[in-house]
Amino acid sequence: MVSSFNPTPRTLMGPGPSDVNPRILSALARPTIGHLDPEFIRLMDEVKSLLQFAFQTENELTIPVSAPGSAGMETCFVNLMSPGDKVIVCVNGVFGNRMADNVKRLGGEAVLVEDQWGTPVSAEKLRSTLEQHADAVIVAFVHAETSTGVRSDAKALCAIAQEFDCLSIVDCVTSLGGIEVKLDEWGADAAYSGTQKCLSCVPGLSPISLSKAAVARVQSRKTPVSSWFLDLNLVMGYWGQGQTRAYHHTAPVNALYGLHESLVILEEEGLESSWKHHQHNHLALRAGVEALGLKFIVAEDFRLPQLNTVTIPDGVDEGAVRKQLLSLYNLEIGAGLGVLAGKVWRIGLMGYASNPRNVLFCVNALESVLSGNNAHINRGVATEAVQKAYSQVGV
Repeated sequence: MVSSFNPTPRTLMGPGPSDVNPRILSALARPTIGHLDPEFIRLMDEVKSLLQFAFQTENELTIPVSAPGSAGMETCFVNLMSPGDKVIVCVNGVFGNRMADNVKRLGGEAVLVEDQWGTPVSAEKLRSTLEQHADAVIVAFVHAETSTGVRSDAKALCAIAQEFDCLSIVDCVTSLGGIEVKLDEWGADAAYSGTQKCLSCVPGLSPISLSKAAVARVQSRKTPVSSWFLDLNLVMGYWGQGQTRAYHHTAPVNALYGLHESLVILEEEGLESSWKHHQHNHLALRAGVEALGLKFIVAEDFRLPQLNTVTIPDGVDEGAVRKQLLSLYNLEIGAGLGVLAGKVWRIGLMGYASNPRNVLFCVNALESVLSGNNAHINRGVATEAVQKAYSQVGV
């Protein structure tokens, strides 16, 4: 007979999901009510308002898609694209390539603006590409590339898209809540995120936000949206205004309790405070990791504080180290993806998991496991480096 599943508690310091705040876990256990219940509709309205706060936007169409971040990506493309459209896709990692794949699957032409993995998207290359492709209708890029830990200049890229009369689609899956995201200030037209990163909620929902121009594009389509479930013309009837809502699908009621609680926590802390604590913990982790002798692959000006990509010491079996961290310390860090597979580790400091205890725990566990694997590292100095870094920022 199969028994109940009780997972071993882990410390999640990979690229996501992150540790879930106990307040959110408690919220998930609250009584389920109907997805058209007046109380639930009130919660929906509060979620929309809180997401507008998190995204720093007044976009009316700011909602969570009832599926994970990849569905948020697909929602933006399937609604804003039509077959034959030319889309400029900026690629500097795995998730830019995934955007391009969406374009091709929807019958569009993907024109790639490619930059080296670990570097930000080049605004100059984007401008040059748009000058050569005046018939492009959309520019798509990743704000915080999870596969490399690099941040691109979203404000500059959105401004260039506007200059060439293109809508912009921005991947904010890893950035929302962890670094500055300001959709209205950027002039972004569509953005999507995930709940399992810096919001420290459970996976399974994808916050999105569309500008008035993007909504107008959706409403003026000449061909039907190819996905019934992701068709925003239908979804807007459910996530609209007032008590009268058109049934579209059964919303994940308890998951939305969790998202609501995570956004309440973010509002309580304040966005700037959240961004600051992610940066302080990153600086401490950097000090400890560099004291060990490991290096970051991303230049300091473009590093994500919530996703730290570090090199692997020569001669070390990176997979064996991750397995030992998991088996000995119940600590999860991430492997490299794509061209960085086997070359880097990705250490997450996202949301609830971004705290001094985790930083010290991770650095000490890494030192212990690497020492046991006879890696060429500096021993006995990392803890002091972390503590010194915290003292310098007043933590």
